Amino acid sequence: MTLDPVLARIDADLPHATNRLLELLRIPSISTDPAYKGDCDTAADWLVADLQSIGFEASKRPTTGHPMVVAHTGGDGPHILFYGHYDVQPVDPLELWDRDPFDPQVEDTAKGKVIRGRGSSDDKGQLMTFVEACRAWKAEHGTLPANITIFFEGEEESGSPSLTPFMEENRDELTADIALICDTGLYGDSTPAIITQLRGLLGEELTITGPNKDLHSGMYGGLAMNPARVLARIIASLHDDNGRITVPGFYDGVPDLSNELAAAWDDLKFDHKEFLGEVGLSDPAGEVGRRPLEMIWSRPTCEVNGIWSGYTGDGFKTVLPSEASAKISFRLVGTQDPLKIRENFRKMVQDMLPADCAVTFGDHGASAAGQMTTTHPAFDQARKALSDEWPNAAAYVGCGGSIPIAGHFKDILDMDAMLIGFGKDDDQIHSPNEKYDLSSFHKGIRSWARILDAMTR
Repeated sequence: MTLDPVLARIDADLPHATNRLLELLRIPSISTDPAYKGDCDTAADWLVADLQSIGFEASKRPTTGHPMVVAHTGGDGPHILFYGHYDVQPVDPLELWDRDPFDPQVEDTAKGKVIRGRGSSDDKGQLMTFVEACRAWKAEHGTLPANITIFFEGEEESGSPSLTPFMEENRDELTADIALICDTGLYGDSTPAIITQLRGLLGEELTITGPNKDLHSGMYGGLAMNPARVLARIIASLHDDNGRITVPGFYDGVPDLSNELAAAWDDLKFDHKEFLGEVGLSDPAGEVGRRPLEMIWSRPTCEVNGIWSGYTGDGFKTVLPSEASAKISFRLVGTQDPLKIRENFRKMVQDMLPADCAVTFGDHGASAAGQMTTTHPAFDQARKALSDEWPNAAAYVGCGGSIPIAGHFKDILDMDAMLIGFGKDDDQIHSPNEKYDLSSFHKGIRSWARILDAMTR
């Protein structure tokens, strides 16, 4: 089977492929909100029908939460599993969107045409790049060049509570030679990237309680302990003056950056001033003496994601609050143990409490970091195939985010995973006005066609 007619088919079919994506984007499959449960079912049904239309044996699989979509097609060559997720983030604050987030359109912008709508980049547009590549192969050759399994999840944006049990129960069906994940992005605007390391994630919520009710700050202020003051002291103590995190034992298992990776990342010419300037900042705030790319790809972090206490409405109310709360996340690297860090963080907080205060904790997930083994031949095959499609040669890069599915493939199915995506830093995923460049969608489809060709020669 030859590649050229497949690429020509992709080019000719782009308007129809775009319309199919717009149809999927109109389904408000928000997994975190029970009000959209029916819409998540509808999105799964849409994907099943679309995959069946191009010859896959596809079905919707029930879970205790939102359904999975699993599809198979036979073929010669390696067995490849492709993963994506069809659920999307909530759209709040709605007033900051320039259009209805579930009325997607192709828009002209100063940088070119974009597909605007919730889920366009994360992850419906990305997963459809692979589906459309398969569609083109089938249209031209009547079959696919490999034995392909497709696995679409509906709970990625809500913590994936059903994922691990489903994978364990269906281990034999899902196990393949390698897993492909399309939930990442380009490096810059025109350099394709293969992710080789991911940070883990630990989420913690804490509530400090002092008096048994809110107090008048004139009557009690100065005498009664204020939980907001206690919380502020705890948060301020989490970093030292050099940006290092002070939780005991936190850096156990954190590796130094190798000379080889350091040289490769330096070659990427990352401009942190431009990167930060796009969000109104200028100075790196991480550990002193570390490269900017290290800070976001290979160093651990501790960040405050939310703080609330007392009266926060309009006007002013002089209360001494009964409670103060915060959400804190830790991005992890190397072999850091998220459960040990949770234990040490909680003990640190408890040791800092004054006599009249108590603390309660809530956990929001704990996943270790992931390291991809690039010795699998698919990595070099994909790197060369991507380099043929894009203006710049493909690069092995790190990723500051956390994609637990990559670790699950290794731990549960004993499979290597290769993460390749075509999003851009300005896609505004998880934010109002999310978009996916039409060129990313188009070249993403062509890229997967090239990768399938390279992996099956």
